[in-house]
Amino acid sequence: MATAGKGSKLKGTGVRFSTEGTQGHHPQEGTHVHFQEQLHDSAVMVTQDKDGHFLVKVGFLRIQHKYEITFLLPPVPTLGKDICPLPVPNPNLRVISVTSLPEGHSVRCEYTASKEGVLMEELLLAGHGPQHIKVTIQARVMDRHHGTPMLLDGVRCVAAELEYDSEQSDWPGFD
Repeated sequence: MATAGKGSKLKGTGVRFSTEGTQGHHPQEGTHVHFQEQLHDSAVMVTQDKDGHFLVKVGFLRIQHKYEITFLLPPVPTLGKDICPLPVPNPNLRVISVTSLPEGHSVRCEYTASKEGVLMEELLLAGHGPQHIKVTIQARVMDRHHGTPMLLDGVRCVAAELEYDSEQSDWPGFD
């Protein structure tokens, strides 16, 4: 059995084996594999705190890459149906659109992973009145030497902004 690397944790994957109907059969005959309908780790997770603000966990991202992140906020009665982003000076996070749906609001934003570590970026959404809500996007940003992360549903890489190291280039004029 393979062992996990230093500091890593093994996690269950939601597979269950059933032994029903295996009496008198070859061990592989009659064995059923059941997958959970939806694994919680496969999609962007949105939670709401007691103050009405939201935390959106988008999983692992790679440094110097730009992502489009789409998530669904449940209905916010204090804001109404027409919600728009408030201007927040944030070079790493930009709201592209907020769409009203029967089940809440679909928010689409663009995020640039500029530093390593667990990063939290905030955006503000408002309705027609003075009320607004804070949405915090939490990402775990890996350096370029730790492979390519498996992106969650709702996260899409739109650009790889690789830093260019001129010392490694064979191209003339880039010294």
